[in-house]
Amino acid sequence: MRLRIPDGVLSTLFGVAYLGLATNALLVVACLPLLMLIVATDPAVTWPVLVVFAPLSLPAFVATCQVFADSSDGVVRTFARAWRRSFRKAVALGVIVTGLVTVLVVDVRALFGQRVGGVMVPVLVVMAVLVVVTAIHAVVVLADAPTARLRDVLWWSMFLAVRRWYLAGVSLVVMGVQAAFLVEHPALALGLSATPALYVVWANARHALRPAFVAAGQAGAAA
Repeated sequence: MRLRIPDGVLSTLFGVAYLGLATNALLVVACLPLLMLIVATDPAVTWPVLVVFAPLSLPAFVATCQVFADSSDGVVRTFARAWRRSFRKAVALGVIVTGLVTVLVVDVRALFGQRVGGVMVPVLVVMAVLVVVTAIHAVVVLADAPTARLRDVLWWSMFLAVRRWYLAGVSLVVMGVQAAFLVEHPALALGLSATPALYVVWANARHALRPAFVAAGQAGAAA
């Protein structure tokens, strides 16, 4: 007896595989300068250069989120359109985030081991984590609401990230595992696992941000 797989299932599987591989490829191309620095150099030495290039990768993550949300026009076209549309705000977000995280990390290293560090280091670490989770949610907001003011994006992202802290925690764990995998196995991390990891992060953030999207929809309907 043969096991017959329905054509619809095969089509869905091929579609998901194509979406994942194509999105991985586009993400790598869009973030190539930053990835080359991470993989080919010692980040502990070249971190100032990484800080400069990091903001330029934010539009690629916004575009990836847009592909996850709706790729009915094709993965490549959706990615390219979202990348162009979000470039200015995403780079501005990246500058803010990388600047804040850099200052906080430098302060942690300077205070670590000192008496005052016992009080200040945990506070600074919590602030750095808050900046990162706010950035994750802000990227998702920019994919869904590209015309929103950056100030509003940051406020809603921070508020709802803290409110749904457990989802933000899962996203941080997934990103940490992906980062470690990238260091150990760059080819596999970039070619296979990047899109699934980012999809989990996107889904968590989008669920946490649902109240903001509902409020925006009601405000638009009232107007």
